[in-house]
Amino acid sequence: MNTALRDGAAIPEIGFGTSPLKGEDAIRAVGSAIEAGYRLIDTAVNYENESEVGEAIRRSEVERAEFVVQSKIPGRDHAYDRAVASVRGSLSRLGLDQLDVGLIHWPNPSVDLYADAWRALVDLQRDGLVRVIGVSNFHPHHLARIVDVTGVVPAINQVEMHPYFPQFALRAEHERLGIITEAWSPLGKGMNAYGEAPVRDAAAAHGVSPAQAILRWHVQLGSVPLPKSENPQRQRENLDVYGFTLTDDELAAITGLARADGRRFGGDPDTHEEM
Repeated sequence: MNTALRDGAAIPEIGFGTSPLKGEDAIRAVGSAIEAGYRLIDTAVNYENESEVGEAIRRSEVERAEFVVQSKIPGRDHAYDRAVASVRGSLSRLGLDQLDVGLIHWPNPSVDLYADAWRALVDLQRDGLVRVIGVSNFHPHHLARIVDVTGVVPAINQVEMHPYFPQFALRAEHERLGIITEAWSPLGKGMNAYGEAPVRDAAAAHGVSPAQAILRWHVQLGSVPLPKSENPQRQRENLDVYGFTLTDDELAAITGLARADGRRFGGDPDTHEEM
């Protein structure tokens, strides 16, 4: 199943996250994810595993055209020329001629060059080196600035999103602008969402795992979750969310787990920076 983007492209409804996989473990995990059916593969310069992702893709028997490979520009490369060089470096490490999705990893406001990085992505898309352009961890005011500077709206904003942090206001702004929400940490890793009654009850009612219930919650809300697992069986389970539908009450109950600030580690894009 695919999600249509504002620029006419499309991406799978569920992707595979690769942080913090490295080395042979990364090649093996991405390889088994590909065998399980994942075609949207998420990486980043700062994950330091782009080479491994590229190698796993080359080792697979899947046609390159079937993959959507996305990577992210780190904060240290937000200046225009450095952003262009960053994307070219990602392509070299991945062994690709074109990056399917290019994102800015964090806005890094103290550096205050994220608009320059966005201009670089706009030009890279025009030149054919990147097919789809977007951002990650951007607040509405960050989005407003880059749209004001370039007139180009991102196709994607990848943000932390899970039952404890459903991103109500940001998703409403995304809907207004036609931006697709991608969700990192979609299962709320380390926060025990699996043990919450709304998740357990929904999973039991449909004969699925708590993870499947949460991932189905994402799909029905229209976000694109990026679960990460090295376990092949769990990888398959995380994709197997199309044989059931959460009721409106189940959807609302899981959403009702929202906390005032349910972030996993306090990563507010106005203050958190990743160079």
